[in-house]
Amino acid sequence: MDDHLRLSDAERLAALSALGTHFTEGRLDTVEFDERTLAVSQAKTRGEIRPLFDDLPGCLESALSGEGAVVEKHDDEAELERIRTRGARVEKWDGLIGSVTLAAFFILMFAFNVSWAWIVWPLMGAAFVIPRLVNRFSDSDEKAYKELKKIEEKARAARLERAQRRLRELE
Repeated sequence: MDDHLRLSDAERLAALSALGTHFTEGRLDTVEFDERTLAVSQAKTRGEIRPLFDDLPGCLESALSGEGAVVEKHDDEAELERIRTRGARVEKWDGLIGSVTLAAFFILMFAFNVSWAWIVWPLMGAAFVIPRLVNRFSDSDEKAYKELKKIEEKARAARLERAQRRLRELE
């Protein structure tokens, strides 16, 4: 990529968006994000913004193309990702089991007038164990997953709000 080429508005916006992604993922603090976004908004050539991406995963070319950054995962990050993946799978199965149980209860109770339709509720409780066993999702994993979700939602919401404010300022 020729560093002497002038930036288009679309490339500048893609670079700002890439910085916003790095910020929301926690790679940049507020001061760094402000400094780098200001530098991108004032840059005229690709060479002027290349140093802003040198210490971030991915590269300037992927930032300008809108592909975003490639994340390198460490062991801790990989473990957290496994907990996130398994937790999301278990949540989906819980929703499906709850929906099927509710539907079965109403069908048995009202369509077939079965007096023992209540049996589906204890069965639902037992069915909730199956996705946890299949996904090797322990109680401690579940607690970690819920805590991780809370922390990530709060931090991401704060960073997104800050990034949106900063992008509006620069537009």
